[in-house]
Amino acid sequence: MRLDHVVLWTEDITKAMDFYSRVVGLEPVRFDEFRTGEAPFPSVRVSADSIIDLSPDKGGTQHRVNHVCLAMTKAEYDALDQRLQAEGIDTGDRLAPTFGARGWGPEGMYFPDPDGNVIEARYYDD
Repeated sequence: MRLDHVVLWTEDITKAMDFYSRVVGLEPVRFDEFRTGEAPFPSVRVSADSIIDLSPDKGGTQHRVNHVCLAMTKAEYDALDQRLQAEGIDTGDRLAPTFGARGWGPEGMYFPDPDGNVIEARYYDD
């Protein structure tokens, strides 16, 4: 069994897509189809078998998730940290060590997306 997808509520799809694709580094999925009205929401690809759906929240009344965790290599983690800091996003909320799906990892950091959803990034020693 694998995690298929997570759905995050967002008030501004374009702003969220920019953040997850340009800053976090994930590939857009169905964004063009969303803009033309062919898809009800776009997604970003985390891996070959996992996506994050960016669902419109038109009233700000939907419940948010606690957080979503993205696992990556140390090099990807460091590059993400640099991109977040370049955007003025605080990356100081960290845990070391931190436990996840693959066991203990040396470090994880938490940061908000444009809608206040909390994202955790972590890496494992492989």
